Amino acid sequence: MGYTLVSFHAHPDDEVILTGGTLARAAAEGHRVVLVVATDGAAGLAASALRADGALAARRVAELHRSAAALGCARVVRLGFADSGWRDGGAPPPDAFSLVPVEQSAAALAEVLREERADVLTVYDPAGGYGHPDHRRVHEVGVAAARLAGTPVVLEATMDRRLLLRLVRLVEAIPGLLPDVRAESFAASYSARADITHRVDVRRFAAAKRRALSAHVSQTTSDDGTRALAALLRLPPWVFDRVVGTEWFVERGRTVGRPLDDVFATLRG
Repeated sequence: MGYTLVSFHAHPDDEVILTGGTLARAAAEGHRVVLVVATDGAAGLAASALRADGALAARRVAELHRSAAALGCARVVRLGFADSGWRDGGAPPPDAFSLVPVEQSAAALAEVLREERADVLTVYDPAGGYGHPDHRRVHEVGVAAARLAGTPVVLEATMDRRLLLRLVRLVEAIPGLLPDVRAESFAASYSARADITHRVDVRRFAAAKRRALSAHVSQTTSDDGTRALAALLRLPPWVFDRVVGTEWFVERGRTVGRPLDDVFATLRG
């Protein structure tokens, strides 16, 4: 039986990092995969040369569609809210997605969920992963929209915090690799292992995930140097497959037990 999975994200490129393998796997197994993105990513940390002509948003939208094609998505929906940006202590613009009332954003997403008769919705964990205000808003809006539309399964895309910290400490030990990355910044990020309900094996779809990441060229560099996306793409294939070969979720309302390898398990009964 085929299901419909709607995956809700904040910015172009977010769809790959936490859920790309799961989306590619679901599409390959015959399910309908719909990608919904809240913003155009116009405030992304791309190099100033890419922002100078004011065309970063259009560039990122084109990258989004190439990524979605690589993952096998059947439809891409852009809700059109403004990117809040990532400002340490600074205020987002007044029309930013993170400031739009939850009920307004949720109504827009719920309309898509109803159109698609969605069986599963992916959002982020309550922390928004690493705390970006738009990511936290994706959680709030997604949960509200699923309630409005009656979507039966909501999965919070996340990471195993223990494994993440181990990886970050390894990065810290390599001089110059990602100099701004510090383990203490991730101490409360993502999810504790004990809370994770799904550990999805996506190693067979690592090549699709790599192609999708490669589509987001604008996000490989910034004025501060190389970004994590570029560092991932420089990994040898066998290392890349291992690093990105598992994706994690917390299913809202599900009792935690042995992690599942099937995002449709609840629907199958």
